Amino acid sequence: MPGGLLLREGGFVLHAVADATPLRGWLVLTSERHVRALDGLDGASLAALGPLAARVMAAQRTALGAEHVYAFAIGDAVRHFHLHLVPRFAETPERLRGRRCFEGRPEDALPEAELARAARAVAAALARAP
Repeated sequence: MPGGLLLREGGFVLHAVADATPLRGWLVLTSERHVRALDGLDGASLAALGPLAARVMAAQRTALGAEHVYAFAIGDAVRHFHLHLVPRFAETPERLRGRRCFEGRPEDALPEAELARAARAVAAALARAP
């Protein structure tokens, strides 16, 4: 994974998406405890998830200049709760906005080094945030 493990907090781990992506800073919050979906999380995990996701999204906007950050919890391919936090930039093509971000073509993929730099920049912004 580009950038490796970025944060462990509140029963979740934060890391860059493992697949090739055209969007720098695409991160995933994954439950440390195995649950299939959001409704399988216990009360403490649910209470931690919202504020943590909001902090990560703010860090993505601050560190990377994202205009917006999408949050997706799909759970079809990987049967373990994870929340995709996908930044959208002014230059993001219309065909990769919203849920279409999952439809990037191989030629759209950014170099792994660029993805790792973006992931580390978000981790640094999180470390600086109150």
